[in-house]
Formats: sequence, structure tokens, C-alpha cells
Amino acid sequence: MVVHASEPLRHMVFRNIRWDTFERLLDDMGESHLRVAYDHGKLEFMTISLEHDSYGRWIGDLILFVAMEMKIPLRKGGSTTLKQALLDVGLEPDECFWFKHEKRMRGRKTWNALTDPPPDLAVEIDITTSWLDRLGIYASLKVPEVWRYDGKKLRVLILGADGAYKECEKSAVFPALPMDQFVRFVRRLDDGEETALLREFTAWLRDDVLAKPNGRGRKNGKKHA
Repeated sequence: MVVHASEPLRHMVFRNIRWDTFERLLDDMGESHLRVAYDHGKLEFMTISLEHDSYGRWIGDLILFVAMEMKIPLRKGGSTTLKQALLDVGLEPDECFWFKHEKRMRGRKTWNALTDPPPDLAVEIDITTSWLDRLGIYASLKVPEVWRYDGKKLRVLILGADGAYKECEKSAVFPALPMDQFVRFVRRLDDGEETALLREFTAWLRDDVLAKPNGRGRKNGKKHA
């Protein structure tokens, strides 16, 4: 077993780890404050800083408010471990959500790669950089959309028919959402009070997004077709 560790210690990578060892470690770790990824024998443990966790949770909150205002059914998955033994891969996103398959996942306590649909959207915070190919793992698990945020830029990545992600200007889940404006509210977490920002964000959604003819809301008190 070979170990690679960053300095200062933020994550470690173990090589030549068997899948059953990976699963036993997940069981033993429980709800630890770590992110775990596994890719064909390479096992990574990554500690999550306050900055990293805050951004992940904040983007998750904003997504929840977007879905609520657009009346889109949602099932939150948080950092559920997504793993597929047949593909020899697994990871824990910072946040994940089901929209299209919300009804199938409603009330579920676990996720099974063989019977359950992958999340429709996963959120990755790149404050602490992984040494593994996390996008490759998401692609293997067939997660159709990933948002990656590095503290400044938010990239919307859509899975193509060729099995690779392509950066896009719009989200497939929220096509009416202006992502260049959305990321402004993500960045404002650094110097704003969260409940005040959420009120402002909700007002922006209602007045500048949903009130437009292509928005999924109301204008002058009438629903758009």
C-alpha cells in the first residue's frame, strides 16, 4: 500500500486498496467530516475545511430556493456515498439532488447503483483539489450534470453522449436560471449575512427571473403557459 499526503495535510491517497476494504472503511467511518473517493484501487480521504463546507451548503441552499420558487420537485441527497462495485468507483459529492426522479427517491434511506437513478445534479467544491479524477467517477456513475465551484468561478458541466463532460452556459436542470447572476450570490457568502442574502436572492428570482416570459413563474399575477 502506497500513501501520498499533501502538506499541510488535507487529503491522503492510498493505492492498491481492494473494494471490500473500501466498503468496510465506509462502514467504520460513519458520519465523519471527510470526503471519500475510490477509483480502481485508489482510495482518497479529503478533509473538509469550513470554507469548503460553507460553499457547498450555501450552493445547496440556493438550489433549494430555486427549486422551491420554480415549483420543481426535489429530493436532496447531500453527500450520500455514490458507489458502484461493478465499475470499481465511488465518491461523496458536496451536495447532490434528484429532480426528474424525485418521486422514485422519495423516502429512500439508501442509494443502490443497480436499482436507483443517479442524482440529476451534483455540486463539487474545488477549494481543496482532489488527486483523483472525480469527473471521471461522476461520468462512470452517469450523473448528468455537475456544478464545480473554485471560490470564484462556477462551471456547469453536462454529460454528453460520448461519456465526457462539456462546459455549458446554462443548466439542463434549470435552463431559465442565469448562471452568471446566480454565481454572484454564491460569491456574496464571503461578506453577507445568510438569511438577508436568501431574502435578496428570492426577490431576485421572483422579479428578474420568474417574471420573464421564459421563466417558470408568474408575471402580473398570471401564470405563463
